[in-house]
Amino acid sequence: MLERPIEDVDVSSILGKPYNVILFNDDVHSVDEVQAQIVKATRCSMERAYKIMFEAHTNGRAIAYTGGKELCEHVESILAEIKLQTKIEQA
Repeated sequence: MLERPIEDVDVSSILGKPYNVILFNDDVHSVDEVQAQIVKATRCSMERAYKIMFEAHTNGRAIAYTGGKELCEHVESILAEIKLQTKIEQA
């Protein structure tokens, strides 16, 4: 039996704090190239990839993926295959 309600439990101590893969605006690659690479890296839909790409284009940066550090590093490595500029930071 739990001593505290589940919403009061800090799961970050169990799971670790999440990280974000930040994708920066890219003026070198086409929309289709960036969108396809986001899909490849994150396995999201083409629609979601377009939204991520468009946010990066419009705002200079966008969160492409949120998850554990190792998964973020994997996503970042796939985005880097075509030399997209990224950064990992704690969420």
